[in-house]
Amino acid sequence: MFQLTATPASALADEPVHIRVTGLPPLQTVTLMASMKDEKGNLYQSRAFYRASKAGELDLKQAPALGGHYVGVHPMGLFWSLKPEKAFERQIKKDVMNSPFWITLELYDSVYLQKSGEVQPRASQVVQRWFSSPQTQRVQVQEGRVRGALFLPPGAGPFPGLIDLFGGIGGLVEYRASLLAAHGFAVLALAYFAYADLPKQLQEVDLEYFEEAANLLLAHPKIQKPGIGVISVSKGAEIGLAMACYLKEVAATVCINGCNAIFEFPLKYRDLVITPIPSLPERMEFNIMGALCLRHYKGNPRDALNQHSVLPIEKAQGPILFIIGEGDECFNSREYAEQALDQLRRHGRSSGRMLLYPGAGHLIEPPYLPLCYASWSRGLFCPLLWGGDPVGHAAAQEHAWGEIQKFFRQHLVQSRSTL
Repeated sequence: MFQLTATPASALADEPVHIRVTGLPPLQTVTLMASMKDEKGNLYQSRAFYRASKAGELDLKQAPALGGHYVGVHPMGLFWSLKPEKAFERQIKKDVMNSPFWITLELYDSVYLQKSGEVQPRASQVVQRWFSSPQTQRVQVQEGRVRGALFLPPGAGPFPGLIDLFGGIGGLVEYRASLLAAHGFAVLALAYFAYADLPKQLQEVDLEYFEEAANLLLAHPKIQKPGIGVISVSKGAEIGLAMACYLKEVAATVCINGCNAIFEFPLKYRDLVITPIPSLPERMEFNIMGALCLRHYKGNPRDALNQHSVLPIEKAQGPILFIIGEGDECFNSREYAEQALDQLRRHGRSSGRMLLYPGAGHLIEPPYLPLCYASWSRGLFCPLLWGGDPVGHAAAQEHAWGEIQKFFRQHLVQSRSTL
């Protein structure tokens, strides 16, 4: 009797699942397959080929995949290697409170290459991947100019407060904020264009908007004083770094594959205007899939002519953690982080740290979410190349997620003696 188990069958999306098979013939070759549909109905699938033990068992914590979408021992490989059936789709959870992603695991007793459902699997199991815990509270934020969603853990608090910024995707992106709230942080997922009554396109970065958001968060009775953290990626990480430099409310900052200077749009703050470094569109490249690589598109912040656009990172009051994927094909993010750290050192500061991940691409997400190598992007006629290889990227996501939480706990959570 074939039996496929996945425990826990219902869990947060950043929690591992233990997959086991029993009742197989000794040394039987099998296929394990995962499939799911996102909220738009796009199908994602992955598969791997395994050999059962002499006892007719399979434990993905120990057994290596012999082939398929990955090779070797990867207990969560079926999750992070999910591929969209429709090219250039990006898996994004929209409704984080009311429904999970449902992932169906199927067992076939041979090397199975057809689509799911064409042959009856020998066993199957459905797992639920949630992006919020049952007690998390979501509060829609529409106060002054600020637009977003605040996620609060259960209890009276006070909780360490974070602002969560995504990049050129625009709109309101909530899944990272809701997951962090499940780990004890109060997180404001902040929209800054292409949402509600905000500008439809980004034409300038008004830092006073982000200052208003920081003050709004700090004024909440459940938010721990005196400062907040910022977690940010891509264009959001450029803004996150600017917040660290200019806003006294920001006490700790995580920049995931961002820049150390202002690019594309001017940054304004009170009387200050920082003009962007000119881009070099002639340096854009298309890869073999027809996706656009922007890695060499931006001008170099080290050039003497561009110094006016470099952020004064030495003014940042709190520590900064740079999370960098060496396989980033969208930004030259390692170079930007190294420039920022050099600048800190020249000013006698040691408040910056870089975590460099070989094989990781631009979009470093919470653990076990699949690598998005390239996807359609707002306002572009072709897909954008993000980069990364699935194994290295998955390892980076798992490690970085723990480091990010440790970093914020270290720098935002007050010790008992000060409470």
